[in-house]
Amino acid sequence: MHHRARKRFGQNFLTDSLVVQQIADVIAPKPGQVILEIGPGQAALTAPLAESGAELHLLEIDRDLGARLEARFHGQDNVEVHTGDALNMDLTDITGGRPFRLVGNLPYNISTPLLFHVLQWNRLIIDMHFMLQQEVVKRMAASPGSKAWGRLSVMCQYYCAVMPLFNVPPDAFTPAPSVQSSFVRLIPHSKPPVDILNFSAFEHLVSLAFSMRRKTLRNSLRSLLDTDGIESVGVDPRLRPESLSLAQFASLSNLISNHDKGNGIS
Repeated sequence: MHHRARKRFGQNFLTDSLVVQQIADVIAPKPGQVILEIGPGQAALTAPLAESGAELHLLEIDRDLGARLEARFHGQDNVEVHTGDALNMDLTDITGGRPFRLVGNLPYNISTPLLFHVLQWNRLIIDMHFMLQQEVVKRMAASPGSKAWGRLSVMCQYYCAVMPLFNVPPDAFTPAPSVQSSFVRLIPHSKPPVDILNFSAFEHLVSLAFSMRRKTLRNSLRSLLDTDGIESVGVDPRLRPESLSLAQFASLSNLISNHDKGNGIS
């Protein structure tokens, strides 16, 4: 399936057969499982996934590649090709609302918004295995107090256990990306690690705090909470957002939600 990579789609095709086999071994697909692959490209990983007997759904944005995938897997009853932009797709339309596994070599230019998009189906997703830019994986798996800890870290870890598995060099791809890559596993929590009264409030708080990450909480959250309010849940208002744990963000968010409820705001 020779195909000239298109920059606008962020295409870097995985071509190293040893890396492909390593990924397939990690995913370990089984007959009967529903697997959705985002960005199958030239089908390097698709082939071993299809051979497992899993029910495989391929979501490809590039119509030319979609047509080539249709031709390659024609007559293979366990493989179905879908053409469209994953950022705009309802994944349950593809999987029929059933629990499914999600895999993909995600385009690095849209990886963060794509992660936020797919996480909304966390209750149906069994696990996720993604190839991503190494720096993105570091941010997803970061700990409070590190420079990498940010909005992506907090939100990913609210939804999932994040497990970086191994790094992949640029020469494993064609064309070779200008960055290092990492393969990561995400397993959605059966129960969130923290209790959130209002998810929208939590999401807004985290986003606001990290949009001004160089400022102290006293300044970055002043539109939501005063100094006394921040201190009331045991958080030092002189801290910057990268110092706060997931639990502390939850406490601040719940304080705002309780305050809004007390004022008749829902």
